[in-house]
Amino acid sequence: MSRPRPESPKAPNAPAFGQRSRAVLKATTAAVAAGTIAVSPIAASIAQAGSETQVAAGAPVEVRVGVNPDFARVEFRGPLGIRAGVSQSGQTVTVHLPKGAQPDLGRLRVDPPPGVSGVDTHASASGFDIVLTLEKGASSKAGRADGAVYLNLFPPKSDAAAAPQPVAMTRADPVPAGGVVKVAAQTDGEQLTLRFPWAAPAGAAVFRRAGAVFIVFDARARLDLAGAPRSLGAVHRISWLDGADYTVVRIEAPPEVSVAAVSQGPTWTVVLGGPRPQPDDAVKIERDEQTGPPALTAALTGATKVVWLTDPAIGDRFAAVTAMGDVHGVAREHDFVETRILKSLQGMAVEAVAPDVRVAIAGDLVRIERPGGLSLSPPGVIAHSDDTPIDLPHAAALPGLVDTANWSRVGREGFLGRYRLLEDMASVEAAKGAEGPVTARMALARFLVGMEMNYEAIGVLDLVAKTNPSMLNDPEFRGLRGAARVMARRYKEADNDFASPTVANDPASNLWRGYIDVQLGNYADARKSFVSGSRAIDLFSPKWKARFSVAHAQAALELKDPGAARSLLAYALAQDIDAPEQLHAYLVEARMFEASGDKGRALAVYQAVARAPLDDVATPALLRATKIQYDQGTMKAGDAVAILDSLRYRWRGDATELDVIRSLGEIYLSQGRYREALEALRSAGQRLPDSPSAQALQAELADAFRKLFLQGQADGLQPIQALALFLDFRELTPVGADGDEMVRRLARRLIDVDLLPQAAELLKYQADNRLDGVAKAQVSTDLAAVYLMDQQPEKALDAIWGSRTTLLPNALNAQRRVLEARALTGLGKYDNALEILGKDAAPEAQDARAEVFWKQKDWAKAGDAYAKRLGDRWKTATTPLTGEEESKLIRAGVAFSLAGDAKSLKQLSDHYTGFIDHAQAPDALRVALADLDGGTLTPQSFAKAVTQADTFAGWVAGMKQHFRDAAEKALQTAQAGGGGNAG
Repeated sequence: MSRPRPESPKAPNAPAFGQRSRAVLKATTAAVAAGTIAVSPIAASIAQAGSETQVAAGAPVEVRVGVNPDFARVEFRGPLGIRAGVSQSGQTVTVHLPKGAQPDLGRLRVDPPPGVSGVDTHASASGFDIVLTLEKGASSKAGRADGAVYLNLFPPKSDAAAAPQPVAMTRADPVPAGGVVKVAAQTDGEQLTLRFPWAAPAGAAVFRRAGAVFIVFDARARLDLAGAPRSLGAVHRISWLDGADYTVVRIEAPPEVSVAAVSQGPTWTVVLGGPRPQPDDAVKIERDEQTGPPALTAALTGATKVVWLTDPAIGDRFAAVTAMGDVHGVAREHDFVETRILKSLQGMAVEAVAPDVRVAIAGDLVRIERPGGLSLSPPGVIAHSDDTPIDLPHAAALPGLVDTANWSRVGREGFLGRYRLLEDMASVEAAKGAEGPVTARMALARFLVGMEMNYEAIGVLDLVAKTNPSMLNDPEFRGLRGAARVMARRYKEADNDFASPTVANDPASNLWRGYIDVQLGNYADARKSFVSGSRAIDLFSPKWKARFSVAHAQAALELKDPGAARSLLAYALAQDIDAPEQLHAYLVEARMFEASGDKGRALAVYQAVARAPLDDVATPALLRATKIQYDQGTMKAGDAVAILDSLRYRWRGDATELDVIRSLGEIYLSQGRYREALEALRSAGQRLPDSPSAQALQAELADAFRKLFLQGQADGLQPIQALALFLDFRELTPVGADGDEMVRRLARRLIDVDLLPQAAELLKYQADNRLDGVAKAQVSTDLAAVYLMDQQPEKALDAIWGSRTTLLPNALNAQRRVLEARALTGLGKYDNALEILGKDAAPEAQDARAEVFWKQKDWAKAGDAYAKRLGDRWKTATTPLTGEEESKLIRAGVAFSLAGDAKSLKQLSDHYTGFIDHAQAPDALRVALADLDGGTLTPQSFAKAVTQADTFAGWVAGMKQHFRDAAEKALQTAQAGGGGNAG
């Protein structure tokens, strides 16, 4: 991009990037750690390795091979080795080992001693036999000494061998007196120089492998590093091992640290951190298909020895081929189906992909072969423009490491030629089925990942997993597919790969895990993963160094650690990255400004980044800019909603989408657009449901629903709108007392506007599906009342009887008895209703009892019951009667009239005649209170008076008021318990 970089006081200038990167790493607890610097022997895992059988820990038989000019000696050591027996028949020598023996025969097979033409093994009835076939004229002698069984092998004698050899051909022993080489080490800034002064010229091999520099000498000696300085410059750690007839030095150093080797007489000098040299005389790798089975050869002047080693970092085996100076090595790596030749500064390093690869020296010619021949190129593969063997993209040093620079090489054939070549090789290999190798297909996948063709790489790897299921346990497969899935933004699938136990301890995989966690909003887990993987970050390309550091900075910022975020951003910007990667860093830098309160500066950066034609940075930048402007009041809610709503569909699949949804929901709620808010927040649960950000959004959704229907925010909606909103989001109803009260509050609102069937449906669902015990009895009591108000006494009885339980509160029991009596009354079961009421003298029970007497036409008892309910109301004549009181007075007068109780009627008339003029139904009152002998009571007027004396309507009005009072009380309780958040 050509736009100027947003102002940043902490961003380093380009010339200082390289100088500051290491200081930045040490300044933060979450960045790349330089590691512990130490000088110590290499762990025992670096040892001579075989070609077929891997030595088990604590193997009972150790096979040692030694060679001198006169004979070779093979020793079998250990508890089982000392029990070995040796027999010879002609030119065949058989070593009998007891059952349980696990000898490592790698050295014998790969580099048999002089005089031995073949080594074979087979099981016997008593144990395990090793069969050595001697050359014609060779002889052997067996014996026991020093706790071992030995076999001395004498090569065949010849005139040439018997003849005295020229002194010039005899190599002086390079090991100093005492067997110790005193290494001189000195540092100059970041440069470390190591000098190995042997007593005579020694052969050496110097090369890089798995994040370390190996120096292999062809003589055994102890190294004295006591004089090494405490600071080793750019080097992290030096370790060494003296083997049977060789010495190995392993130096852990970042890949950008150059290595140079120089031979001056008997002294080898290795410089780390100086100018990056090229081999003076590059060793050429040639194909040999003329002298026998296909093999590879290399002319290595002064080649002296093949040393087989096991790498302690990876655990695989490889061979180092030492050579005398002048310095000459392999200029580039060569990758084949069954073997790999590494780039080297001196000598050669050969990795054995197949278990029976052999490396042998004949004069100055190094030969790499298999018993049946090497697979140098499959049939049908596109021919090369030259005769050099086919190089394959090889595995990186760590399972989760992406070696972009090497994997993306296309060579002279260009991309299409390289791609077709690898694809053809993979096709041929795939045709072999599940039992065949996967080398070519994995090489194709590495190439595709290196070229950022991630979907194609995923397809290749998925097919490998389908045809070769055992690859799911391969660390490199998991790391490679996980990385490809991350690059394709398929984070959940990538997380499954990196969750495999096979990559649990891989630092490079930890970096990918941290990156995934940031994308999904798991910031605490991301921080831990980044710290665990910090020592591998320098192995990645500059782009991924920057991406990991920016993601780590984002996690640090979310966890309130701005200092670490600042250092991580400086490290990211110190990499050689392009404009899009820099924009990611600026975006997090703006978040840092915003967190510190400098929102004006943050807004300027957001607005600048939002103009970039890259959705992955422009979307979060526009989101943050919109939020700041809306919060500051410089953007209207409608404009903010329009922007955020468009962003929901512009960028999906990570934490940015969830941030957009959260912001949109907050604005909707503040504007009273409850349905839009709930729909937006609910949609987040369908996106990345397992991420903490999505879970937090679901908590916000539940809280919004609670405020709407428990704390009164939805009271501004029409009842039918509130009901529709509730039913559409019913799954958000909380379990327990809050959920019960939420339903009851909504039902009360529906009752208030006579939406009785809808209220009953709500309450019945709650009672049938969510409640038990006392809670169910309470809701069922409300349900029975609603059914009675809707004149459905049968359903009211079902609600009461279906929720019976013991130990109910007295008040609730009394309410249920009255409702049950009214339901029985509605069904004409008057005696049962009176039995239920018993002697209950509560006002509600008296009303229900009076209703029963009225229905029974027991006029005397009905009149007494209604008159008793009026009590001394006549004494407050200045206050007009309520509708319910008028209904009771009319019924009392009519009942006394029908019972012929003139005395009670006259008393009632005397008390209440003064209320007639201000009554709601004055004519009905006059008829009801008229004297029996006055002649004013006609059948028509009596019928009219009875019609207007509807006590049921009064009961319904009373029940509605009861529900309103209960709702108000519940709201006050919810607001008090919610800490004032009912807003």
